[in-house]
Amino acid sequence: MRDLETRYLERLAELYPTIAAASTEVINLEAILNLPKGTEHFLTDIHGEYEAFAHVLKNGSGAVRRKVADVFGNTLSNRDKQSLATLIYYPREKMAQILKTAKNPEDWYKITLYRLIEISKRASSKYTRSKVRKALPPEFAYVIEELITEKVDVRDKESYYNAIVNTIIRVDRARECIIAMCELIQRLTVDHLHILGDIYDRGPGPHIIMDKLMTYHSIDIQWGNHDILWMGAAAGQRGCIANVIRICARYGNLDILEDGYGINLLPLATFALETYGDDPC
Repeated sequence: MRDLETRYLERLAELYPTIAAASTEVINLEAILNLPKGTEHFLTDIHGEYEAFAHVLKNGSGAVRRKVADVFGNTLSNRDKQSLATLIYYPREKMAQILKTAKNPEDWYKITLYRLIEISKRASSKYTRSKVRKALPPEFAYVIEELITEKVDVRDKESYYNAIVNTIIRVDRARECIIAMCELIQRLTVDHLHILGDIYDRGPGPHIIMDKLMTYHSIDIQWGNHDILWMGAAAGQRGCIANVIRICARYGNLDILEDGYGINLLPLATFALETYGDDPC
């Protein structure tokens, strides 16, 4: 036990070689502990259903809608709050739909940007400024940080924010900025994602889900029996390989193997035709 403690203290000494460095880290950690706890999102039994998974991931199982309701309360109608929430989930699609009928797109851009600024402020309030800065989209990092950070030293804050928003619209970057802010809100709404079993199974998109999870900012996974089956198949275990092919064939998802993983199934199809071609079953 003493040897373990010694190694632990030696490692800490490497990380924080001076009293000043150790004190600074203690202060930083204490400040983080006093922030509100970030939202943890639990998802289970995805079963390869990418479309449903992507939707739940975008809305945080209702967390985004709650943030919209918290910020705007009774100042927006339910219809407007729903429209704003949908914009945050699907910014490109929703914006294209709205702009088709918008009489004054510039006014809509301005109103929407201000609404997204307020939601971004609420979503970022649980985190340190450093963590928020790391989450900002590079193209609009400086602009968004200015818009969501309180400026104590600026006397006329309204004019300051107006100048930034008007410039975004004038240089024709409002659409891209709105998309960036919507994606930032999605990211800040969920601090950590927990996946509880069965990414794979009968659905057509488990490989797409895995690609998405590999780029997620903070995640842990508890593997399910179907996930272990696919791992066994990937490792070359013949029973697992046969079972994976059986499940894909049963649910009409052989595209996962061919398109998702580049496995040529023509030899299997040829074998099946030659062996079972005259089988009445």
